[in-house]
Amino acid sequence: MSPSLYQEFAFAGQQAIRTIIPDLHERIPVSLDTAPYPLIFYVPFVFMAYLARRPDTYLIRLLLLPITLCGIVAAAYRYVWTPPELNVYNWGQCLLAAVTIAKALEYALNPEGMLKVGESRPGETKGKGKANGDANGAVNGRDRRGTPWIPDGLYDAIELMHTLRGLQWKFGQGVHIPKPTRPLERKAFLRATLISFTQNFLFLDLLESLIKLFPGIGSPMGGSMFYTNLPMFYRYTVSTVIHMLTGSAILAGFGMVYDLVTLIAVGCFGSVPTSWPPVIDEPWRADSMHTLWSKHWHQLLRQTFLVLGGYPGKWLAGDFGMLFGTFIASGLFHECAMYSMGHGFDHTVSLFFAMQGPILILERVWRKVTGRRVGGWIGRLWVYSILFLWAQPMGRWPLLF
Repeated sequence: MSPSLYQEFAFAGQQAIRTIIPDLHERIPVSLDTAPYPLIFYVPFVFMAYLARRPDTYLIRLLLLPITLCGIVAAAYRYVWTPPELNVYNWGQCLLAAVTIAKALEYALNPEGMLKVGESRPGETKGKGKANGDANGAVNGRDRRGTPWIPDGLYDAIELMHTLRGLQWKFGQGVHIPKPTRPLERKAFLRATLISFTQNFLFLDLLESLIKLFPGIGSPMGGSMFYTNLPMFYRYTVSTVIHMLTGSAILAGFGMVYDLVTLIAVGCFGSVPTSWPPVIDEPWRADSMHTLWSKHWHQLLRQTFLVLGGYPGKWLAGDFGMLFGTFIASGLFHECAMYSMGHGFDHTVSLFFAMQGPILILERVWRKVTGRRVGGWIGRLWVYSILFLWAQPMGRWPLLF
């Protein structure tokens, strides 16, 4: 009996998916010979970023989108780091893929392209009809004196690809930016950033060493922080300590990497200190989940989650759909990256992030019923209980360190 049309399409679809995302045992090991290929897959994305800063390129961006998305996914899932100690690189390259997919979608689906604040068309200020810039190399309000050797079009593409919070960009309006904590004079800024980088590096190294003292935690193959051989009280005391150490390590890691990138951008490429405000705004001071996610936690992936889940959710179900879609996208973002590490799918992480939608609705209901926002020391206990107790099923995260 010949297969039905539906079966033919289902088989063809499965084969197409497996061509881009092979089974783990069929993936190509990353080596000196194969390393250039994932980079080549990102060339259409770079070209699309260039086009997004050029007027009248909407149609070609739409036509370029399918091959761009396929290339990004293939770069992340066709190639695998096989040494166990490098397994975290598989996680990192898939997180990068999700971010660039969201960026590619935004570049392609915005008819006007990607605009900076005050622009009517890419590179053209409202009411003036001419490109921003001056003889000193300042383009669109950015100081370019340190990079005169980079052509304007390439500089625009590089800046667009690397901006996450969207400082000076139209899509970044409304994003919470923490107040500067370092002097804005160039030399003093670099000195303070170097000190911060050193402190974060040493603190992360200390936390990683402490985490690895626990059996099975921090090894390349990972392990559970829930020791079933311990009595319940001790089991969850130990898991809470590991959870807190891991969360602190994540904060230190964020700070360390951000400081390093800041040093390179300001010290080597002439970027201005005002373009590098703090990345995290003291999350331990959050007294509601709303302020945690909207202000105190980093906003680097805000636009990624809006594009992948928030905007489609709003189209389907209005503001509630946008809220739930944003957090569902966040959960899938983390879980799809974990899939690349060979552990399969486990949606406990996705469930934790999806729960944030109902939690924020509860806070809004509390405000309507009592007339007061969630806050104060009770609000802080509420936040800590969610992060230190409810989030513990995400105990697979220690395997990253």
